[in-house]
Amino acid sequence: MKIIDAHHHIWRQADLPWLLGPSQPRIFGDYESIKRDYPIEELLQDFAGTGVEKSVYVQANWPVDRYVDEVAWVQQTADESGWPHAIVGYCDMTVPDARPALDKLTGFPLLRGIRQQFHWHENPQYRFAPSPDVCRDPAVQRNIGRLADYGLSFELQVFADQMDGACELADACPDVTFILQHAGMLVDLSDQGRATWKRQMEKLAQRRNVVSKLSAFGTFIHRNDDAHIARIVQDTVAIFGPERCLYGSNFPIEKIWTSYRPLLDAFLKATVGMSDAARAAIFHDTAKRVYRL
Repeated sequence: MKIIDAHHHIWRQADLPWLLGPSQPRIFGDYESIKRDYPIEELLQDFAGTGVEKSVYVQANWPVDRYVDEVAWVQQTADESGWPHAIVGYCDMTVPDARPALDKLTGFPLLRGIRQQFHWHENPQYRFAPSPDVCRDPAVQRNIGRLADYGLSFELQVFADQMDGACELADACPDVTFILQHAGMLVDLSDQGRATWKRQMEKLAQRRNVVSKLSAFGTFIHRNDDAHIARIVQDTVAIFGPERCLYGSNFPIEKIWTSYRPLLDAFLKATVGMSDAARAAIFHDTAKRVYRL
């Protein structure tokens, strides 16, 4: 099977202050093992023999004033190595007008989208955004709506209880494709938590400009769990349809607790009962279409 890994990172530790500094509580737990360079050469070694033929780099939280440097470095890496095949960069969507910053990014041919993490949680360890209602901010809606003028998508990262605001954002920006990060970041694995997540996902799936990324399912359990992955994959595909779902590894974060082959195998096993066309969509076709690969 041809596979596109639609969510990974490469990095140099010198460019990531959070990586270099003392370990602190993070959403993915102890990350001592990845506090080092993770270059494209190692990523390609991880990909070896798996069928991955293309990949998408998603921003890795460089200092916000170096957002152009990050995309420039990844573009240079791609020019030299042929990988990755698309780039999602950072741009602050909360400013009054993001266009001057976006204009600085338009010269990089592999740029396909923007990610700014909007997830907010009562647990400070799981909190990134300054408030839970960033999606409802008029400036945010205005700036993200302008991404259509640049031919760029937006990587939407929210928890289930923020999805009403995310629906408003998607409605306000009908010409922008939103890629829901990590299938809505299911954190509450209780029956009630799963029911709330599914209900909110169903609301978001009514917005035809939203697709869902199947990635980072080890984030809150800190392990590679076939049954856990299968349940989220199958529920998400049932809600969005395979033509609006795409696979991503979230490497090297998931490398904290697994290696690439077992992770990919867990996702492949999760889709065994689906049609060949559905599996092709999830692992290849949706990402190819969304990121124009």
